[in-house]
Amino acid sequence: MVPQTLVEQISGLYLGEAVVELGGVSSGINHKVRTRELRVATHAVAGDSQADPKHHGGMERVLHHFPREHYGQYRRWDLMNSFKDAPAMGENISTVGLDETQVNIGDIIKIGEVELQVTQPRSPCFKLNLQFGHNDFALAMQQSGRCGWFYRVLKPGTIYETDSIVLSQRITDISVAEAMHLYFLPEFNAEQYQRLADCEGLAATWVNSLQRRIENRVIEDWQMRLYGPKKP
Repeated sequence: MVPQTLVEQISGLYLGEAVVELGGVSSGINHKVRTRELRVATHAVAGDSQADPKHHGGMERVLHHFPREHYGQYRRWDLMNSFKDAPAMGENISTVGLDETQVNIGDIIKIGEVELQVTQPRSPCFKLNLQFGHNDFALAMQQSGRCGWFYRVLKPGTIYETDSIVLSQRITDISVAEAMHLYFLPEFNAEQYQRLADCEGLAATWVNSLQRRIENRVIEDWQMRLYGPKKP
């Protein structure tokens, strides 16, 4: 396909290494700061870290991209107890004019000299409830699909705020929005799970989860992820 410019210029780049307590759990979500550039390696961004490496970061989630306009929608839904904007989701890349319907799983994206591949939507967890002061924030993200997405790094380098975001290659027909919908279907659907699991470029953690569902013919319990540990 002919390369297509998706965004002429990034609205913000963010990173941070600070990990603090958020509602009794460790999190780095609240301590990203704006930067003019991101030095991106195949496994991580220099100066950026995660409090929970089991569920955040890693080779298939090196960068988190979140559409800035979603903040306005979450505010309109009255899901924030105070005004918050980028990078309150803990994102590395913020843009305006690009959302989950326009980006597909497996897309090869070029930002300046860096080449990335879209791997999965963000799977929301209860830390978002703590961050925004609303007990159903994570559930609202899961149901609305306004979640952003993650990248693996195919070619490392430096991303600058002035760089354009270019779609270099499209290899699947499943958008991030559709992937989010299929993964979180309220009813078990082996056929749709298999369709998503076969999607080239999808993160291995999502593939493995889908395959376990198909084998066990049951959807895993989402309560812990969405609401956290029960208080005694």
